[in-house]
Amino acid sequence: MGAGPDPAGRAASQPRRSPSEDRVAPHRRRRSRFRLRDWRMGTKLATVLVLPSVAFLVLAGVQTRGLVGQTTALSDFAQQVGIGRQISTAVDRLQQERDRSAGELAALRKARGSADRDAAVAALKPLQDATDQAMNDLRAAAEPLADADAAWRVAYSEVLEAYDQVVYIRAAVPPAVLSSDTVLSNYHRAIAALLNLLAEPSPGDDQRALTHAVLRYVQLSRVKELSSRIRAELYAAARAGRYEVDDQVTLTDLRAQQLTALGAFRVAATADQVRRYDETSVDPAFVSAARLEEQTLPSGAAEPALLPATQWWAASGERQELLRQLEAGVLDDAVRQADDTSTRQLRDTLLVVGGILGVLLVAVLISLLVGRSVARSMRQLRGQALRIAQVELPHTLDRLRAVDRPVGTIDVPPAVVDSQDEIGELAEAFVAVHRSAVDVAVEQAMMRRNVNAMFVNLARRSQVLVERQLELLDELEREESDPDQLENLFKLDHLAARMRRNDESLLVLAGTESSRRWNRPVGLGAVLLAASAEIEQYQRVRHDFRSDLHVVGHAVGDLVHLFAELLENATAFSRPDTVVRVVAGADGAGAFVEIADQGLGMSPAALAEANTVLAEPPAADVAASERMGLFVVSHLGARHGVRVRLRGGPDGVVARILIPAELLAAAPAPGLDQPAAPRMLTSQVAAASRLASGAAPLRAATAELPVAGRRPPAPPVELPVSPLTGLPLGGTPPATDPSRPGRPATAPGSAVPRPRPVPGRAEEVLAAGAPTGGWFSRQGPAAAVLGVTPAPAATPVTGGTNERGLPVRVPMAQLTAVTQPANPDRPVRHEPDPEAVGGMLSRYYSGVRRAEAEETTEMYLPRDEGGRQ
Repeated sequence: MGAGPDPAGRAASQPRRSPSEDRVAPHRRRRSRFRLRDWRMGTKLATVLVLPSVAFLVLAGVQTRGLVGQTTALSDFAQQVGIGRQISTAVDRLQQERDRSAGELAALRKARGSADRDAAVAALKPLQDATDQAMNDLRAAAEPLADADAAWRVAYSEVLEAYDQVVYIRAAVPPAVLSSDTVLSNYHRAIAALLNLLAEPSPGDDQRALTHAVLRYVQLSRVKELSSRIRAELYAAARAGRYEVDDQVTLTDLRAQQLTALGAFRVAATADQVRRYDETSVDPAFVSAARLEEQTLPSGAAEPALLPATQWWAASGERQELLRQLEAGVLDDAVRQADDTSTRQLRDTLLVVGGILGVLLVAVLISLLVGRSVARSMRQLRGQALRIAQVELPHTLDRLRAVDRPVGTIDVPPAVVDSQDEIGELAEAFVAVHRSAVDVAVEQAMMRRNVNAMFVNLARRSQVLVERQLELLDELEREESDPDQLENLFKLDHLAARMRRNDESLLVLAGTESSRRWNRPVGLGAVLLAASAEIEQYQRVRHDFRSDLHVVGHAVGDLVHLFAELLENATAFSRPDTVVRVVAGADGAGAFVEIADQGLGMSPAALAEANTVLAEPPAADVAASERMGLFVVSHLGARHGVRVRLRGGPDGVVARILIPAELLAAAPAPGLDQPAAPRMLTSQVAAASRLASGAAPLRAATAELPVAGRRPPAPPVELPVSPLTGLPLGGTPPATDPSRPGRPATAPGSAVPRPRPVPGRAEEVLAAGAPTGGWFSRQGPAAAVLGVTPAPAATPVTGGTNERGLPVRVPMAQLTAVTQPANPDRPVRHEPDPEAVGGMLSRYYSGVRRAEAEETTEMYLPRDEGGRQ
């Protein structure tokens, strides 16, 4: 078999797909995760959104951490200031115990009696218990501050250590074995540690108001402490009944420190706190204690007075209580201010954190909305671009490639993205590109249709000329008696038949159906014989018909053309001394035909390529016109649903053709005989035209076909001749002239040699083997089976001419010779004026040219009897 069309031509056309079979898939190439340009749009948008968000989160985290740190510091400060109440209570209790212990120690050293010792123990016991309770309250309040700053924990540990020394030294007070300075120094150290713990809270450098608040109550506590020590010194002197050597120096130093602390308090205190201190200082109890203290001041040469112990203890106790109340008020102010500041800081921190989170959430939401909008627009644009490139545009091109349907209005869908940004403009650009591509495709389709119309016109003209040539050859063959000249005329006859098949291939290339029509079913064997008559080396074809099958009339012409192309390839690509075998038979509800040659064969790759072309008809292009064989076979098979497949055979290539059941029909009823073609009259088939019927004559006709390279021998007169080969049916080859090889010997004395039988054309074989109408007619009389019927009238029967000079057709007038063979009467013919007919044809031709010159966007093809376009 011959090779199919070029693969490049096949790639230009793909089988038409339904929308449900379309799969939009983008072009995939290997991407690198490390190249920014290879990242997906979602990844890029996520990166653009995540990086600023992360940076914002880092900065916000740093800011939040600072705010949280300040809030924590202020909260700890507020707790430390709040524990100042327990600290000041513990200081007050230690001050009372210390001052009373100082007086009791002085009294015990003076009396040195057991009764005074018991009284001292009894007097100190309630004060010691009150001190222990105050320290227990301090320990309970300090437990939440176990994780406070290190400085505060160190100061607190010093307080506990100093208090432990106070508890340990208490046992030395009743015996009075230790000096007063030794015992009182432990109390001084414990109270100093408590005052240091009271001053330990620090709000930071940026909270000066809180620092001043701490300074105020600390300075007032120091004023109260110095006042308590003065009370202890004066109470000890009153109980001892004298002043020690250094008591006045100590008292003077304590009074100076008290004035300094009081001045610092007044500087740091608020106006309200100063007012409250002034109100406290003019209180009668405070004034009474101050007047008693003034009596102990040295004046000139007089000795300082000793105060009554009981009176001084009571008056100084009232003064200390007033100072404690003032201290508690100032401390409450500091605690309240610290709590307010801590709460305000916490609220500000929460607001800032909430604002950061809110801003971040809003930014993320806006970013997500914008990113999603961009990503959705890009996805829609990508989907539309892929759909245009892989679905809509190919479907449009497939629609425009089909020459059997009109080119209607092709709507280009609008852009799927209707935004006014760059993406929307890009979508509009895609639509513009799509519209331009469709316009170009429509222009190309119109150009192809015009070219196809040109092909059709040229093919039709060529067909007319070929038919006229065949008619002329028929006349020459009937009149020629020289065997050599007759052989040359036969060669010209076959060349003309091949030219007609090329014209029909050109019509297939243009997408137009052949003009040769058949109305009634024709035997499959007759179709194959007709295909053999279409090729040049018809002598090499051997037929084997295994069943009596008939083909519907509308498919006969295309099947003859299809089989002829395959047979032409089989004979062209095999040695001249081999035969091509054709086997036909039933295949289920359909039929099969196998054409096997003994030629060069094809490689597996070439077979696969040819089968692809046969399964998927390619588009008409230059490659199809250069290698038209399989192109025509594939398109004719696709037109009628005939499957053609090539496979390797033992010696060559086998083409298997599967004819569907839709193209088969029952054998037609016997009808009227058809007029014989002129060329059939040269044979002697008329003598045996009624001797056989059905497929048997066809099988007999192909039983002894000549082999290539040999001349077919002349048949005897008394035997019928095959319309395909010109050989006698069942006869023996005549002797040939030794002096002229290949030519039949003539009898001596013969004046004129016997005319050589003519190999029949396809239409003659079909006319002889199928009961149907004429080849070019849609309806006509029935044909005889392998016989010769009377020739048609030499001049058409007309009913005169109309007003335009055209002949008027007389219906059924041509059938007179067939339907009424015994009737010698003929209707009177009116011969038209040749010049009038020529003018009419000229005007008709001019009208056709003007119609072809008009531009149109729609092209309709006539429907055949099967209803196809």
